[in-house]
Amino acid sequence: MTQSLLTLPVAGMSCAACAARIEKQLNRMDGVEAAVSFANESAQLRYDPDQTKPQQLVDAIVRCGFDVPRQTLELGIGGMSCAACAARLEKALGRLPGVEASVNFAAESARVDYLPGLTDRDRVLAAVRKAGFEPSLREDGGGEAEAAARYRRELAWFAASALLTLPFMIEMAAMFAGGHHGWLPRMWQLALATPVQFVVGWRFYRGAWQALRGGVANMDVLVALGTSMAWLLSTAVTLMGLEDQHVYFEASAAVITLVLLGKLLEARAKGKTSAAIAALVKLAPRTARVERDGELVEVAVDKLRRGDVVVVRHGDSLPVDGEVVDGQAWLDESMLTGESRPVAKQAGDKVYAATRNQDGMLKVRATGVGGDTQLAEIVRMVAAAQGSKAPIQRLADSISAVFVPAVSAVALLTFALTGWLGGDWAQALIHAVAVLVIACPCALGLATPTAVMVGVGNGARRGILFRNAAALEQAGKVDVLLVDKTGTLTEGRPTLRHALALDGDENRLIQLAASAEAGSEHPLAHALLQRAKELELPLLACERFRADVGNGVEAALPGVGTVKAGVPSWIGLDLPAEAAAWPLEGCTVVAVSLDGKPLGLLALADPLRDSSKAAVEALRGLGVKVVMLTGDHESTARSIAAEAGITEWRAGMKPQDKADVVKYWQQQGGKVAMLGDGVNDAPALAAADVSLAMGAGSDVAIAAADITLMHGDLAHAVDAIRLSRASLAKIRQNLAFAFVYNVLGIPLAAVGMLNPVIAGAAMAASSVSVVSNSLLLRRWR
Repeated sequence: MTQSLLTLPVAGMSCAACAARIEKQLNRMDGVEAAVSFANESAQLRYDPDQTKPQQLVDAIVRCGFDVPRQTLELGIGGMSCAACAARLEKALGRLPGVEASVNFAAESARVDYLPGLTDRDRVLAAVRKAGFEPSLREDGGGEAEAAARYRRELAWFAASALLTLPFMIEMAAMFAGGHHGWLPRMWQLALATPVQFVVGWRFYRGAWQALRGGVANMDVLVALGTSMAWLLSTAVTLMGLEDQHVYFEASAAVITLVLLGKLLEARAKGKTSAAIAALVKLAPRTARVERDGELVEVAVDKLRRGDVVVVRHGDSLPVDGEVVDGQAWLDESMLTGESRPVAKQAGDKVYAATRNQDGMLKVRATGVGGDTQLAEIVRMVAAAQGSKAPIQRLADSISAVFVPAVSAVALLTFALTGWLGGDWAQALIHAVAVLVIACPCALGLATPTAVMVGVGNGARRGILFRNAAALEQAGKVDVLLVDKTGTLTEGRPTLRHALALDGDENRLIQLAASAEAGSEHPLAHALLQRAKELELPLLACERFRADVGNGVEAALPGVGTVKAGVPSWIGLDLPAEAAAWPLEGCTVVAVSLDGKPLGLLALADPLRDSSKAAVEALRGLGVKVVMLTGDHESTARSIAAEAGITEWRAGMKPQDKADVVKYWQQQGGKVAMLGDGVNDAPALAAADVSLAMGAGSDVAIAAADITLMHGDLAHAVDAIRLSRASLAKIRQNLAFAFVYNVLGIPLAAVGMLNPVIAGAAMAASSVSVVSNSLLLRRWR
């Protein structure tokens, strides 16, 4: 038996027992010998490839409840000429074991997720080269210098081609003006057209060969086939001295030149679609002033370390994420949140890289540097989203796969029928060339990804981060939006309004509640801790903490007892008469008990955001039904809903209850979105068709969300839906234009109403028009 060796990384193991469980599961498989190491977080495997496939080993580990983490490779791809090239490369990469790849023709990039052990980086790069393309490693937000260099190369090739083609254009212009035709001798024409055809146009032959070798046909096949036919016919007529026959050197040279012009303009326009990432990267400063050994020194940002104290003066941009240790300032955080108003910062506040100090001075201790900053994470998210595919792209991909062979068949039919019916086989050949040239599917391939890139970039500039292209597309189809109350509709910064201690000692009631809540991240917990701080009440030590999500918290305080703080019904305390009106004021009531004995009640109020009522009205205008979900008491929910203008709401909701509401609306046929910011929203976020999380919310909520709103405001959810609809409209316009262009252009070329030169110009214009139409999204507000 021939055995193969494989090492897989394993994430999520918490102890040696986990490793033993995985090992036991793997050794049950036919022909497998496994040794799993908890210390190294890996699995060493010997297996019989005839009995077990590598993916089955991965699936077995996942079934045990653990993860086999993939590595991601961001590549720039040189040499793609149309959407068919991207599809071919994606297919070639997909054949590698453990690889999932997405190739973006518009961005000239590929995102490759692979399993170490099954595939490595060198094997991925080799597969790209074997497919006929040139890969380059792309750093986060990279590609700008690479794109600039590519543009310069395109410009040089176009200039050379245009110079050689210019005499043909002069002769054509003279002919149309009624002047003398034929002033350029045919041998000169051959001498000028040949380097255009085989030197400048060599890329088309190379691309066509690689495509055909891969079993598909692309734009290069059309251009190489069409221009070669025109050149060969003209060369034969010239060398044979057939003076009574026309030559079409100008067609072959002009088509190649115009295709290059289209590529040049397309490259310039596509560069603008990636401007969002470039702009984000440029926001971070290159140097920082750091306190080291009592002195202030200026160092490069890439030399900073966690724990360094950075001095940020008036007008400076922050080089790191960190915590303010001294000073006061007003920071412009619009690049992160989309909020134009400056934010006051003082000691203890968190600050972020690339935000600008508008007034004051800060000393900041670095907690995130380089690739660990929130800015770097945003750049990664935007790049990943721009490189992903929207579901609507499948239509264009399906058509592109059969388009070139179909067009080749139409061109052959045009040649046969025109020659047979008209008797002029030379003219029939030119008609066939025109069909091949005008049918280039570039516009079809660019229609969706360019709009996605601009839409995602536009959102990023306004603090709306789409996880992928599918989220951008689906958000516009939402007709039901479920919103959490606390921190979403409300400010998320509740304050203590009332306290009722059954023994009369309100300070002790607040102290015990705050001590119990110290381990919680809930906004109500922060309010209690803030009040205890204001009253200078010391927090008591906590020995054991447990959160019952949706109900409250329980904490063991040594020397005191077990304190519970949460929903009155969970504590077992009814509201007395003096507290009955609190929920009607919009307050959330928290009951507190010690060792099972009720101590009292606290009322906390979280005011509605100023923008929430207008946002609800705007959503209603978009045809989106807003439903509020909250774990609060019914009377509190009613008060907030009425103030926000929401007519439908659910109170007393636990996490699973929220997920059930999502499913209910889905069963009613709605496209459901969920907007939340806490751990208790995660199940509903995961169940929704589209999930939105506040950027200031919990990591769990953000991880479960399709869209992150960096500025915690319902108005940004309105913007996300509007931007999605605008992007989807552009995609549809682009696809319609690409389809109509080919539906009209191919028949016109087939009947001789378009010569190859005009066809080449139209083909170039179509690609540029699609990209330019996508760029209009940059004006969206």
